[in-house]
Formats: sequence, structure tokens, C-alpha cells
Amino acid sequence: MFAYIVRRMFQSVIVLLVVGLVAFSMFRFVGDPIDNMLGQERTQADIDRLRTELGLDQPFVLQYAKFLKGAAQGNFGVSYRQGRPVSTILLERAPATLELAFVSGFLAITMGIALGVFTAIRRQGMAANVIMTVSLIGVSLPTFLIGILLIYIFSVELDLLPSFGRGETVMIGKWSTGFLTTSGLKALILPAITLGLYQMTLIMRLVRSEMLEVLRADYVRFARARGLSDRVINFRHALKNTLVPVITITGLQLGSIIAFAIITETVFQWPGVGLLFINAIQFVDIPVMAAYLMLISVMFVTINLVVDLLYYAIDPRLRVDARAT
Repeated sequence: MFAYIVRRMFQSVIVLLVVGLVAFSMFRFVGDPIDNMLGQERTQADIDRLRTELGLDQPFVLQYAKFLKGAAQGNFGVSYRQGRPVSTILLERAPATLELAFVSGFLAITMGIALGVFTAIRRQGMAANVIMTVSLIGVSLPTFLIGILLIYIFSVELDLLPSFGRGETVMIGKWSTGFLTTSGLKALILPAITLGLYQMTLIMRLVRSEMLEVLRADYVRFARARGLSDRVINFRHALKNTLVPVITITGLQLGSIIAFAIITETVFQWPGVGLLFINAIQFVDIPVMAAYLMLISVMFVTINLVVDLLYYAIDPRLRVDARAT
């Protein structure tokens, strides 16, 4: 087990280094931040001075090494647009994105598994067929269109929920949260549904297909022949074996929730790191863009590592293979 963890952590470090290199290389072709930071009356001396202050006159390898050294210490440099440390800006925006991702992920996992099990057990019922038909909406429609439809229905026509912003927030130490205010909770509903709908339908359809496959297995037929109740068969035997492949997909979807938050935050003007990244692209704020992609990469790698460890703990075949090697 220890050797497996060390091997996976080593692979994760290699992935982060490659992602950092690719991201840092791509941002060199986005544009020149000097054009946005200096006015129209700038001189060549001003350009050279600012380029030296930002370290843009140094070779690419040296810039990348400096970026990695600072990132390992939690220092991503200074924002070209705001003139403040990038780590401070990310810490201010992170609570909004993390709360949105947490609620969306919770809804996607709980509702996805519950509806998947229900549609598998009651696959011939009318309710299951209706759910499967409606789920095509979450799979087919793009995220931004779902958000616009929800805004039109619940904000414009019914005037029940806010269409933008995070609502009122309160500070708990350095963490700003909207969970403790009514307007904060109301503002969270539409973005959370928009962000989590695709993942929920994907998990639901995966759970349904995997559970139908498990229910046709020989050991389930043997359990029925022994006289076990449907509840025991469905939830103690079938569901447990269904979740083995579902865990991997669910982990990847949780990572994609953070990545897809860019679209949702843009539609609802949610003040998170996704909206910060969009604004950074417009102003060629390279430190913010690089820090955001590194943050997303760390989250993906961490989630994948946790998923692999859970998969290793749940599936005994992996432990047998590890002992054999």
C-alpha cells in the first residue's frame, strides 16, 4: 500500500510539472501584458523598465524555474492588473468557487446515485421512463444555455431567485460564506443546479447501467434463490459492486465541476476564481492565469489520487495484483 501511494504521488508531481510547463508556454502567446499596463503615451524606456521589473526580459527557462520555485512556496507573483499578490486574490475568490462546487458536487452525487438506483430497480415504471427522458436535457444542453433558461424562468418570469451575484455574505475568520444568509442561499440555488446538472445526469445514467449489469450477474441470482429480500440484494450486494466503477467517473466529474465553474460563474457573475480567470485573459494577466491553471491541476491530481486509493481499498483484485508484483 505504501509503495503504491509513493508511486502515485511521484506520478502526480510529474503531471503537475508538465501542466505547469504547458500552461506557462501557452501564455507567452496570449499577448503582451505591457500593452495593457502602460498608457498610449508610453515610451520605449517605460516599456523596457516595466519589462525588467516583471522579469519578462529573462530567458524562458529562468522564468519558468522562478515560477515553479514561487509556486512551491505558495507565491505566484503579483497580478499585472491589480498590482497585488496573486495568492491573496485567489484566497479572496476561492470561498465562492469552493462553496459553489461543494453544493453542486453534493447534489450531483446524492441525486445521481439515488435516481440511478431508482431507475434501475423500477426500470419498467412510468416514473423511471420520465426521469430518463428528462435526463437527456442535462446531457444534451450546454451549461451556459441551461443557466440562461433558469435565469429566464426563475428570475425574469417568476422573480423568485436572483440572477447574478453571490448575495449577502458573512466572514468567519478569513472565509467569506453565503451559507449563513438567506440571500446567499437563494443566490446559490441557480448556479449550483446549472453547474451540477450535467454531472448529476451523467452519474445517474452510469449508476443505472452498471446496476442493471450487476443485477443480471450470477451471484445476484444465487442471492435471490437463497430467499434474500430485494432490499438486501439491491443495496447490500448490487449497489456496493455498482459503485466500484462509478467512483472513478465520479471523481473525475468532481474535478470537472471546478473547471466548468468558469462558464457558470460567467453566466451568473459569480465572484469566484473562474470569473477571475476570464478577466485575467482579457487583460493578459499571466500570473493569475498560470496560478489558476496550477490550482485546477492540483485539484484534479489530488482528486484522482484519492479516487485511486479508494478504488484500491474497495476492489480486492488490485491488492492481489499488487502483492503478485
